Amino acid sequence: MAEVHKKGLNAELVMNDLGNCCRSKAVCGKCQQAACAIGYARQCVENYQKEPKKEVPNGTENLPTSDYKAFDEMELEIAIAHILKECKDCKEDHVEDCIINVIRNCYEIGLLGDAQPYEGSSIQYLMHLQSAFPDKAVQIADAYKQ
Repeated sequence: MAEVHKKGLNAELVMNDLGNCCRSKAVCGKCQQAACAIGYARQCVENYQKEPKKEVPNGTENLPTSDYKAFDEMELEIAIAHILKECKDCKEDHVEDCIINVIRNCYEIGLLGDAQPYEGSSIQYLMHLQSAFPDKAVQIADAYKQ
């Protein structure tokens, strides 16, 4: 049985961010639900709200990596900063299928085109982004500091 997230997850904040990132049926024509990075993250949070568990079963395995929609970059940068603040900086206890990791991966797919490596430290992650995506890293770091 998956363990409950130690400090919980601010599901309301995440759902608000997901709503800000969603392009809506007006833009997409039809909601693709879990086939969309934002839709998949939303489904994960909804499941978490029903039964708060630290891990999403097969969470990273089921990431919709072929979602090529154009999302609002600024909203995704803010959402990544928010989800980094939710991270417990577990370092060597990091689990890829952690709900926070899965949600961050969804944002990364929308913003950066693919999930990025994460080693259990928000600061290390921001340093990775600085070298791989310097223009985006500045915006995410600024939002993270606020």
